[in-house]
Amino acid sequence: MENKNTHLNSGNTTEKGLKRALKTNQLSMIAMGCAIGTGLFLGSGMAINTAGPGVILSYGIGAFIVLLLMGCLSEMTVAHPTSGSFGTIAEKYVSPFAGYLVRYSYWIANVLAVGVEVSAIAVYMKYWFPHVPGIVWILLFAAVLIYVNATSVNAFGTFEYWFSMIKISAIVGFILLGSYVVFGGSDQPNMGPKNLVNDRGFLPFGWWGMWVAIFISLFSFLGTELIAVTAGEAKDPDVAVPKALKATVFRLSTFYILTIGIMLMIVPWKSAGIDESPFVKVMGLLNIPGASGIMNFIILTAALSSMNSQLYASTRMMFSLSRGNYAPAFLGQLSKKGVPLRALAISTLGIFLAALVNALLPDSSYAFMMGISMFGAIFTWFMVFVSHLFFRRKWERSGGRKLPVKMLGFPYLTIAGAILLLSLIITTWFTPFKIMLQFGIPWLLFLTAAYYILKKRKTNQIPVKESNDELKENIY
Repeated sequence: MENKNTHLNSGNTTEKGLKRALKTNQLSMIAMGCAIGTGLFLGSGMAINTAGPGVILSYGIGAFIVLLLMGCLSEMTVAHPTSGSFGTIAEKYVSPFAGYLVRYSYWIANVLAVGVEVSAIAVYMKYWFPHVPGIVWILLFAAVLIYVNATSVNAFGTFEYWFSMIKISAIVGFILLGSYVVFGGSDQPNMGPKNLVNDRGFLPFGWWGMWVAIFISLFSFLGTELIAVTAGEAKDPDVAVPKALKATVFRLSTFYILTIGIMLMIVPWKSAGIDESPFVKVMGLLNIPGASGIMNFIILTAALSSMNSQLYASTRMMFSLSRGNYAPAFLGQLSKKGVPLRALAISTLGIFLAALVNALLPDSSYAFMMGISMFGAIFTWFMVFVSHLFFRRKWERSGGRKLPVKMLGFPYLTIAGAILLLSLIITTWFTPFKIMLQFGIPWLLFLTAAYYILKKRKTNQIPVKESNDELKENIY
């Protein structure tokens, strides 16, 4: 029997033309690649300085929030496998205005995040080429990744798969090596589990420090939601999306908590910072020949991989905005290979912004860029929970098909995730990350004004002939 509400069960027809070429293993690696970037290799030092050894709890709570998010997202994505993803879902189930805010906020988050990664690349390359200007590396690597994204979605997926494989292999190697050193291969008295309680105990900055560090931990998890965006180009979304989401959350949670725990046992937490990756410090203490160069290569790969994924995400979100009539129509055009090249071009703006910020704020550019890029992502996550509350009721009421995956504990766990995120957003005002709200609130006000101006203009542009034809149709 045909479903009466087929419009709820189908993908977004406005996004036709994209190629469904991504496999399950590619989806998992794309999300892992986006999430395992400077947030882990560099940002973890900032989190450790904020919470001390209690950062392990921060990452555990961050992982719990992400687990709830992925539960909601997997259910909705299977129902609507489109590149507009959570933006399209918010539009369908909350309101067109909500979909507009989500897509533009997620777009700006990824555009800015691309800038964070590419500016880090220039720093990493100085290790081998100290006299070459950083702008050379920014332009060179930007050109390579733009080419990869412009070729085809399969080329992007293959490239990201192998980049992510390098990072994951390195993290597994780090866990094994660190475990051997801590529990059996070293007689150094300053290493071991006792480092977790030395220097003012497990929570040297109290519960507040642990809570603030959750915000930083979420930056490390950003990118897991990318699976929902890639669903519009996945071969079999019903199978691939839930499987990839579950695998990604489990792997990331395990990797982050184990690596940070081992790191803290080897390097005292007071030695962590963002002047240098804690991973590099660990390798330096272990006196492994060539370790610094190897780790620098891995961190460079991490930045390239994250930049590659974020460029993909921002391109698809701008494409979705254009097809939804919220951005110029030419940004929704596809190449012969099914790639939105013009949306890709405008999504590279973060590269140039990052170069400018890096020149103006060389000592604090990382924290600044992280703060402003975080708002769009955290706002998007919050709206995923809100959208799920609307989605589940409307889907069941409309007689939608039985979905292969469902969020457990609805609506209580969905509400819990929304409250946790909203609490974190509000408390950032009382932390060094208040830049997130200082940027985010004006951004939402700007988008709101632009939306209603655009809506009014569309209303005023309804052709007279069309109105007359509609009147005749109603009369007859």
